[in-house]
Amino acid sequence: MNDPYEASLSFAQKKDKEDQLSTFRSQFHFPVHNGKEAIYFCGNSLGLQPKNVESAIQQELHDWQQLGVGGYMHAKNPWLFYQQNFCKPLSKIMGCKEEEVTVMNALTVNLHFMMLSFYRPSKERYKIIMEAGAFPSDQYAIETHVAFYGFDPADAIIEVSPRGNEKIIRDADILSAIDKHKDSICLSLFSGINYYSGQLFDMKSITDAAHKSGIIAGFDLAHVAGNVPVQLHDWNVDFAVWCSYKYLNGGPGAVGGVYIHEKYAKDKSVRRLGGWWGNDERTRFKMEKGFIPKPDASGWNQSTAQVFNMVSLKASLEIFEATDIKSLRAKSIALTDYLIFLLNQLNNLRFDIITPLDNDKRGAQLSLYFHEKGKEIHQKMIDAGIIVDYREPGVIRVAPAPLYNSFEDAFRFYEILKSLD
Repeated sequence: MNDPYEASLSFAQKKDKEDQLSTFRSQFHFPVHNGKEAIYFCGNSLGLQPKNVESAIQQELHDWQQLGVGGYMHAKNPWLFYQQNFCKPLSKIMGCKEEEVTVMNALTVNLHFMMLSFYRPSKERYKIIMEAGAFPSDQYAIETHVAFYGFDPADAIIEVSPRGNEKIIRDADILSAIDKHKDSICLSLFSGINYYSGQLFDMKSITDAAHKSGIIAGFDLAHVAGNVPVQLHDWNVDFAVWCSYKYLNGGPGAVGGVYIHEKYAKDKSVRRLGGWWGNDERTRFKMEKGFIPKPDASGWNQSTAQVFNMVSLKASLEIFEATDIKSLRAKSIALTDYLIFLLNQLNNLRFDIITPLDNDKRGAQLSLYFHEKGKEIHQKMIDAGIIVDYREPGVIRVAPAPLYNSFEDAFRFYEILKSLD
């Protein structure tokens, strides 16, 4: 059988003409290098700025200027209800009900808030299971949280690692570890996608295994949101958190997202820290004692909506609403498959693709492990107009985002790499 791909500019341009999502590219600003659009393969770190963001910010500035405090009720997008703008689009992206999702704070803050509600250690069951090599903020949050309860992180945290010299954690090893330690674990807290390797974990199987043993199942979906389809409600995931500045293009430091299964969201007895914006709106302005949480995920909200930290995400989600996550996923698979094909044509650079080649086990990221001179090669890429990032030890992460990247981007990337020495 002939390979369906060709390492040629004409083939890449043909694929772009056939791509029904190609028009979205024109709705984003690309950094410029030597008068040309840079090859931006860094959406897994910070998504590009949608062109509609500027007018969206200007609208809120105008309403603040013209209305002052009146903007809470009379702005074009009333600030009093600003968080409600996100429930519908995010519920479709995250596979949940509108009442199960909210936006607030930032990722690690939200992770701590969720652990406060769902990490309920006892003398017998106090351990947390996670993947080894999780993003540092997750490691810090978990180790300090267990220490807060008086436990030794070295004992209370179970990390599942790849075998031997392998870079990927086997699904079977995760499930085996859950079963082995089931009598002492009270919380399972994995990333949906590991930031370093790009491995997409089987979240449904992890959740099922955890629940079978009476363990709460939570996830950090920082590298999943807007990247791969998930079905958080149907998988019966208990809670999840994510940031919105990566594939969701919400801007640097943009507001974080939270999913809480409806069985908890509707239960006002589930413990949480109270805040004015999480209080029932029917009694909020009575200014009385006694926190009454809203009967949905927004019952975890703390403070007034941070309009200027949310407006860019709102603008980006309007673009997402013009397509769907399944279509984006299909293009993402095609882009990464093509990129894998092109990378396999190179013989001038020594590297391994440590991200799983199986489409079901990766998102829009390929991690290239360089055995030597990784930082030097990364700098050469930057100098040539390729924007990717480097992670120790030796990995250059390459992430073509389907909403704005093209097959021609992939080919240009390959052509530059072919010229490096």
